[in-house]
Amino acid sequence: MENNIVENGKIVLKKKKNKVRADEIESLKIYGKYLDLLSYTEMILKKFPKCERFALASQIKLVTYEGMEQVIYAFKFYDKGKKLEALNTLDVKLKMLKVLVRVSYKAKYITIQNYRAWSTKLFHVGNLLGGWINSCLKA
Repeated sequence: MENNIVENGKIVLKKKKNKVRADEIESLKIYGKYLDLLSYTEMILKKFPKCERFALASQIKLVTYEGMEQVIYAFKFYDKGKKLEALNTLDVKLKMLKVLVRVSYKAKYITIQNYRAWSTKLFHVGNLLGGWINSCLKA
């Protein structure tokens, strides 16, 4: 009943606003896109041959999770220098991930459709990252 308001003798439901606090990482667009990238990566790596699961697949998984770690670091740092360092490290991880995805395609571990979808996800994260880096440089 505490969420309700009484107006003119009638009970009116109070609307709750779904506010996202500025200090929550879920408010970052890049975080959501990177989570999509992570889940897609996990799904695709299950299709890799067993001989590559502990080589190329594990390297892709490692670089992907290290990238998410850099997103979290960049979000947490208030110092502009440390934030830019984390963002530049993330940029390197994304470039490495692009190379590993290309190697996977060349080795025929993934189809052209998988390659395009994966590359598109990497492209979107890269665009958001570039925008974040530029906003840090202008501030």
